[in-house]
Amino acid sequence: MEPILDFVGHFWWLIFPLSGLFGGWARSWSRASERRHRRRVELYKLRNQAAAQEKASRDQVRQLMDSHDAVNRRWLDYELDVGKLIDFPVMTDVREPLTVAFLRAKRTADGLRPGTPEDITTAAQLGEYREAVHSFELAFDVAEREARRIKDSNFTGPERDRLATARKLLRIASDAAATPAERQTAYKRARRELDGLIVLPDATLAALEEKIAGMIGAGRKPDVHQG
Repeated sequence: MEPILDFVGHFWWLIFPLSGLFGGWARSWSRASERRHRRRVELYKLRNQAAAQEKASRDQVRQLMDSHDAVNRRWLDYELDVGKLIDFPVMTDVREPLTVAFLRAKRTADGLRPGTPEDITTAAQLGEYREAVHSFELAFDVAEREARRIKDSNFTGPERDRLATARKLLRIASDAAATPAERQTAYKRARRELDGLIVLPDATLAALEEKIAGMIGAGRKPDVHQG
């Protein structure tokens, strides 16, 4: 202990430069620690922002898919209802530019639709799908408004009479009170009346035929075998 005290007694003046040196080291270490802390905080924020952006993007894709489904359901209302197509025939008339534009926009949106929201991984893909869905919505709205405005005015008087006859026959074909033979005959006659006037989509015909076949099957009495 005494040698240390002797050293301090003789070299006490070194305390000042050494304390400055140690103070500088301490300040440098503190600043470095503060920089490391700031970097960790920034990395944490960046990770949280990236996670939030990814969640927001997936939510946006889900919203777009919901909007896409909503327009498809509106179109399905026409596809599965022959009466509605007879009332608004422009919706399936490919000679009408607005109908062609709507069907083309639908095809584009359907082609870009992801299987799951996670399948869209870039902002460019999201933007392309968003534009396709919005174009689909707009094209359908315009085509539907035009179809409701025109109705059957593009047809001649005799053609409108045929449409009216087909509408009545389809009511008979879907009437549970009619016999199976009456329903089948009415359906065949309705198809002949519509031939050359309205192009019925495959889904429309399939739904109508399934409905009529089900009613005919339900109207048949089961065979009774006597022993």
